[in-house]
Amino acid sequence: MRSRLALLVAATTTLVLLAFLIPLGLLLGNVAADRAIGAATREAETVVPLVATLDRATLTSTLDLMREDDNRKVPLTVFLADGTVLGVPAERNDAVELASRGSSITVEAPGGREVLIAAVGLPGGTAVIRTFVSDQDLRAGVARAWLILGGLGACLLALSLVVADRLGASAVRSIQHLDDVARRLGEGDLDAQAKPAPIRELNEVGTTLNALAGRIRDLLARERESVADLSHRVRTPLTVLRIDAEALNDHAEAERLTRDVIALERAVDQVIIDARRGTKGGDASDATEVVRERVEFWRALADEERRTVTSQLPDTPTPVAVGADDLAACLDALLGNVFAHTPEGTALAVELRPRPSGGALLLVSDEGPGFRDEAAALSRGASDVGSTGLGLDIARRTAESSGGGLVIGNGDQSGGARITVELGAPLRPEA
Repeated sequence: MRSRLALLVAATTTLVLLAFLIPLGLLLGNVAADRAIGAATREAETVVPLVATLDRATLTSTLDLMREDDNRKVPLTVFLADGTVLGVPAERNDAVELASRGSSITVEAPGGREVLIAAVGLPGGTAVIRTFVSDQDLRAGVARAWLILGGLGACLLALSLVVADRLGASAVRSIQHLDDVARRLGEGDLDAQAKPAPIRELNEVGTTLNALAGRIRDLLARERESVADLSHRVRTPLTVLRIDAEALNDHAEAERLTRDVIALERAVDQVIIDARRGTKGGDASDATEVVRERVEFWRALADEERRTVTSQLPDTPTPVAVGADDLAACLDALLGNVFAHTPEGTALAVELRPRPSGGALLLVSDEGPGFRDEAAALSRGASDVGSTGLGLDIARRTAESSGGGLVIGNGDQSGGARITVELGAPLRPEA
C-alpha cells in the first residue's frame, strides 16, 4: 500500500508539473526571443536619425565605431536608396526590398532573424536599417531557465514523495496495528485493544474492533458461567452416587466405585475451574509421567475385559506444552473411545515418542474395526455409534493448544484405528 500510494502521488505530481512547467518553459523561450528582438529593434532605431542627418562619410565612420563598440553586439547594415550598403556587409534580399517600400518588418533568416527598419522621408528616397539576431541570442538564458524549472520540478516531486511516504507510513502503521489486534483476538487475547488512528476510516474500524472484542468477552463470560453452573449441578447426583457406593455390602466393590466417583468429582471440579479461568496458556507437564499414570489407571479395566495393553514410554521426562490435567483428559478420551467402540478382548497400544524439535508424539492404536469415515470422525459432535462424538475433538483441541495437531487413520496391515497426537514443546522462560 505504501509503495502504491507513493507511485500514485508520483504519477499525479508529474502530470501536474508537466502541465505547468512545459507551457511556462515555452513562454520563457518566447519572452527571451521577444527581448532579443526588442533590443535589436531599439538598436536599429537609433541609426534612423543618423541616416537622416549625417553625410555618407560621417555615417560610415559612425557605423564603424558602433561595430567596434563591445557593448553593441548587434550587427548594423544600412541600405541607401541608391543601392549603397554601409556598415556590416549584407545581401540585399527580398525582405530588404519589401522594407524599402516603407514597411518595418521582422523575418526569419538562416541562423536567426532579420529586423528591418524603414527610414522614410529622406531626400534620396527610403533607406533600410538592417540588424540580425542569431538563434543563440534568441535563446539566451532559455537553457538556464529550463534547468531551473527542471530542478524546481524535481524538488517538488521529491517533496510530494516524502509527504506521500509519511502519510503512507502512518496509514500502514495504523493498518498493521489493526492487523496485530485482530491476530491477538484470534489467538484468544481478548484484552487486545485498537488505539485511535489518525485516519478517520481506520479509527472507525478500530472502534468497531474494540466493540467486537468486548462483545466476545461478554459472550465467553456467559458461556463459562453456564458451563460452570451446569458442572456444579452435577455435584449433587455425584454425592448421592458416592453415598450409594459406600453403602454396598461388597467392601472391594464399594471401594472401587467410590474411587471412580472421586475421580469423576475431581474431573467436574476441573471443568468448573477451567470454565471460570477461560483460555489457558503457558501450561507444561511431563508427558512420560502423565501417560504412565493414565495407562496404569486404564490397565485395570483392560484386565477385566481381557484386553492386552502395550505401552512404550521413554525413560526420561518428556516436557510438553500441555498441562497434566489436560493431557490426562486427552488420553482418557482416546482410551475411552477404544473401550467404548471396540469389542471386549481387542488389544490396544500406547506409545510416546519425544520429537527432535521438542514436544512429543502420542500414539494410541487398537486392533478393532477402525474408522469407517476418517473425515467425519474429526467433526465435533459427529458420531455413528450413539456417543457424543467429543472424544476426538477434546484430543484435537488439546493438541492444537500446544501448537501441534491431531492425525487419525486406520492401520496398514493389521487394521484397527491409529491416532497420533502431536504435542508442542513448552516455551523456555526468558532470562
